[in-house]
Amino acid sequence: MFPQTLLKKKLYIKTYGCQMNVYDSERMADILTPLGYILTDNPDEADMTILNTCHIREKAEQKVFSDLGRLRDKRDVRRSQGADMVIAVGGCVAQAEGAEIIRQAPYVDIVFGPQTYHRLPEMIAKATRAAEKTKKPNQKRGLGIVDVEFPLESKFDHLPQTEESRASAFISVQEGCDKFCTFCVVPYTRGAEYSRPVTEILKEAKHMLSLGAKEITLLGQNVNAYHGQAPQGTTSGEQEWGLGRLIYALADLGVERIRYTTSHPRDMDKNLIDAHREVPALMPFLHLPVQSGSNKILEAMNRKHTAQQYFAIIDQLKSARPDIALSSDFIVGFPGETDQDFEDTLSLIRNINYAQSYSFKYSIRPGTPAGALENQIEENIKAERLAILQELVNKQQLAFNLQTVGTTQPVLLERKGRLNGQFIGRSPYMQSVVVMASERLLGQVIDVCIDQAHPNSISGSMVTHENESFCI
Repeated sequence: MFPQTLLKKKLYIKTYGCQMNVYDSERMADILTPLGYILTDNPDEADMTILNTCHIREKAEQKVFSDLGRLRDKRDVRRSQGADMVIAVGGCVAQAEGAEIIRQAPYVDIVFGPQTYHRLPEMIAKATRAAEKTKKPNQKRGLGIVDVEFPLESKFDHLPQTEESRASAFISVQEGCDKFCTFCVVPYTRGAEYSRPVTEILKEAKHMLSLGAKEITLLGQNVNAYHGQAPQGTTSGEQEWGLGRLIYALADLGVERIRYTTSHPRDMDKNLIDAHREVPALMPFLHLPVQSGSNKILEAMNRKHTAQQYFAIIDQLKSARPDIALSSDFIVGFPGETDQDFEDTLSLIRNINYAQSYSFKYSIRPGTPAGALENQIEENIKAERLAILQELVNKQQLAFNLQTVGTTQPVLLERKGRLNGQFIGRSPYMQSVVVMASERLLGQVIDVCIDQAHPNSISGSMVTHENESFCI
């Protein structure tokens, strides 16, 4: 049923949700490379497909089961052609709904959580042995292998080094959450907060730099809650480093551009704010979710900060880095949200003036405290409020993009665009930038004179010696 290990096999991974999942998917591919798997963008030719799922967004489970149904059909086609496909579900939906996935989709072979994907080779070996015993290549049922434990050992101790060159690289430094916001499932699917030792992170960063990385983004569910074990022999005698101290060390390694996401207002300490002032490599862009501008709703969400405290943090950040651009998350229609609560959120948005924002209607996540509240908001009211909020933040984003017209921005070219000679990169402010350039510059930081602004991107021309004075 399963292809032999020594043969080259195609691996398709569909990633849902957050940047942490993107990182996890990349590491899954690294883990499976020694088994002969190579990535493909075409699920029709995949010998193994992994759905790396997210439990945060509305109707996450339904989307997964819909995709699984399509995969079952693709596998049936492959079997009719004498081939096969391993179907696996990973990530947070797998962690939360492991048994239910097997019940509703019995054709699934492997289900694993975000803390156990380092065991994928063992799961595949187990699946192979089980398939050989059945000797039924056309069986309709999957193998039902489930591993959603929270193991005592850290998965990072078992992950291989990536060998893929990336100009913009990600390093997971912290996982899990101890905040227990009443709307969120992360503490239940990712587990308690865990911070990797500093030495491990610096070693991985050096490796990324050796592969050509120009930019490193530090990832975590609450990345600024990072408190990793300090390197041995630290002269200050520190036992742990916070995120700010880690950022200084990364800059000392020669990382050109540093970012981090996602942060919590409660964990924006002085050292981290000082890093925004003192570390030029730390990009002037921060995603700092507030969720609501109403203190009543923030308390109901168990955010443990007020709108006034959030404003104070923003003031400190702008004092440290006047050009900093800000992004946030907003949930509208949280249980008990009144018109005044919603207006408080709009008022906060007007006062902060965001460069980017992500906004969603509140949706019940099974097992969370907010899901049991009786004062749920009607869907039509949530939809109306979301439309109003998104109109406001979209105007702010366009206005921010328009401010960059006529300026020169250092842009890291990350990928090819749709047109011949067109490339897409990121400005220091996390804007998507479209520019015509030579392919040899892919993965490099180039100066771009911005001449057009759009709702979700900006565009311009590369600054050369011949035209370096044309952009004011």
